[in-house]
Amino acid sequence: MENTEQLIRIIFLGTASFIVAILCTPILTHFLYKYKLGKQIRDAKEAPIYAKMHATKSGTPTMGGILIWGTTLFLILLFAFLGMFSETLAGFDFLSRSETLLPLGALVASALVGLVDDVFNVKKMGSHGGGLRMRHRLFIYTVIAIVGAWWFYTKLEWDLLHIPFLGNFEIGWLYVPFFILVIVATSFAVNETDGLDGLAGGSLLFGFAVYAVIAFTMGRFDLAVFCAVIIGATLAFLWFNVYPARFIMGDTGAMSLGVTLGIIAMLTNYALLLPLVGFIFVIETASALIQMTSKRLFNKKVFISAPLHHHLEAIGWPEPKIVMRFWIIAAIMAGMSLMIFFLDVGMMTS
Repeated sequence: MENTEQLIRIIFLGTASFIVAILCTPILTHFLYKYKLGKQIRDAKEAPIYAKMHATKSGTPTMGGILIWGTTLFLILLFAFLGMFSETLAGFDFLSRSETLLPLGALVASALVGLVDDVFNVKKMGSHGGGLRMRHRLFIYTVIAIVGAWWFYTKLEWDLLHIPFLGNFEIGWLYVPFFILVIVATSFAVNETDGLDGLAGGSLLFGFAVYAVIAFTMGRFDLAVFCAVIIGATLAFLWFNVYPARFIMGDTGAMSLGVTLGIIAMLTNYALLLPLVGFIFVIETASALIQMTSKRLFNKKVFISAPLHHHLEAIGWPEPKIVMRFWIIAAIMAGMSLMIFFLDVGMMTS
């Protein structure tokens, strides 16, 4: 009976998130268009192929990720407040210290940093007038990850690493660098993937869906609700972000959602599933790193343009085809991830 009630709670709040985000979209888009907060495409001298392919996207309003993290923040605070006055509404409160406080804090903190980066891009400030350099972003990801690692290791006294089919292992202080690696890698990978209309949003949708199922199965219902609320808001975002995009996610969305996905993976102790759950992020990042390494060491390019989605554009694939095929791959990998999870749970409980 408890699982049924929790499932109703998850569906209700996920749906509420979608409705709130949809209703807020006209306000956000009006603001973005009114103040011309459009993304600036990289200079043609710096990236001629990319600039040619994406010239039509120049000026498309950015910062659409506000819709996702803003809705999530609004709903979690709203029901935490309402729960203080009504026992019935208290059942919908999903703000808890052990499950959602850290991912919420990371979501908002990294979103605000990403928002600053988006403003820099719009105002042509920062590196080459395009916002923060990647090394600056990596530094910020690392700082946020260090705070999260400190919270896990000292506040939650958590140093267990779960390896599917083998069990839990205490790794002591090594948990800290492992945590930092997971968060930095995930946030960087999501940022790299955010380059085509709907690509990052759809891929993130499958990622959060997998961890919602994992959290629910583990009895971490507040965390499952948190994932569902992000999913609902992301669906609303995608309604307007699919090709041709009304607005794009921006760093305020990509940075915050990447960090949050990594932290949720750590909270469920299934971080080792992340490379499979976020397979699209992995291949996108790998292609970017291969390109960068080849150019620096051999002064040659492996791909016409990197990450991989830009290479596929360059060889003639239409943007919607790339996005839809990547979504299909993400869906298959999400299914594979859940299969491994349930096999692992079955083995551990038998």
